[in-house]
Amino acid sequence: MTEPHLWLRHETRTTERRTPVVPSDARRLVEAGVTLTVEESPQRIFPSEAYEAVGCRVVEAGSWTDAPTDAVIVGLKELPDGPDGPGELRHRHIFFGHAYKAQPGAGALLRRFVAGGGTLFDLEYLVDADGRRLAAFGYWAGYVGAALAVLHHRGRLTAPLRPTSKEELDGGLHPAPGDERFTSLVIGALGRSGRGARAALAEAGLEPAGWDLAETRALDRPALLAHELMVNTVLTTGPSTPFLTDKDLDEPDRRLRTVCDVTCDVGSPYNVLPVYDTVTDWADPVRRLHERPALDLIAIDNLPSLLPEEASTDFSAALTPQLLEFGVGGAWVRCLDRFTEACRALNPTDASTDAPTDAPAGGPTDGESDDA
Repeated sequence: MTEPHLWLRHETRTTERRTPVVPSDARRLVEAGVTLTVEESPQRIFPSEAYEAVGCRVVEAGSWTDAPTDAVIVGLKELPDGPDGPGELRHRHIFFGHAYKAQPGAGALLRRFVAGGGTLFDLEYLVDADGRRLAAFGYWAGYVGAALAVLHHRGRLTAPLRPTSKEELDGGLHPAPGDERFTSLVIGALGRSGRGARAALAEAGLEPAGWDLAETRALDRPALLAHELMVNTVLTTGPSTPFLTDKDLDEPDRRLRTVCDVTCDVGSPYNVLPVYDTVTDWADPVRRLHERPALDLIAIDNLPSLLPEEASTDFSAALTPQLLEFGVGGAWVRCLDRFTEACRALNPTDASTDAPTDAPAGGPTDGESDDA
């Protein structure tokens, strides 16, 4: 079999500093016979020179649109659209598409692939035979999300946020003299994101309660509202009982004051926190959802990019063996099947439809958004 030509694209989101392939793993790919083209990127945590030094060809940012048809375009976040991106996608793409659960813009993205004859290999659905993700940012999404929630709860979160290191982040997390203890809860505690959230809370000197499937099947809503800080790391793929409702926000005895939604499944009909409709961001990381009693929300959809080196290194180590098997392994076949199912579910007679109708549920429930 001919080794693939992988094309590592620049991420157009200005706050995205992560990469799916770090230079040390780029070396592994090149030494295995893979052709690896890397786009210049002013914000990527690793400089282009580091890729060039291990045998990659470096090209202009955004030039993937003119790449050979057989090139496989590798990225993380959304593709540019409108005047900045092609309306028809002719390449095979590997990235987090967020296109299979009726998210806003899902149908439009899939139609671009259908129009151009390209293919989406969605990293969220690169899974093993048991449905577990093979490469994910979930641990670091949970870690950063919980850390930001603690810093805000203690009045020490400053904006705008900026990328940092784990060492620096942990320095701010450690309890200071006079810090009051408070109760905390991680929902989805056994998944990757949940483990990361629990680790960050422990670093902050807290002992969080951990809920998972057993505790959420029959939700104890008063017990949930009795915690002062909550981190949600649950990613659902079907209808479920919401963890918070608008009625809960009005509950006068609610002790809950800070919520971090790591999953950020806003816009999906399966969202378990339907109390907000837009995410927060690095410039304004916290939004007040309710005044009396107060409730603040953190819902940032690229949390791991705040620890870009650690997150990229872990993700790349998991993804690289899969890239070496691209087009061969069963995981890629499962990815392709999922894309095909979603495209078949598109309603061709309704041009206004912005997401697949009756898109089949499925995929991982590991408590992470990209990405997460």
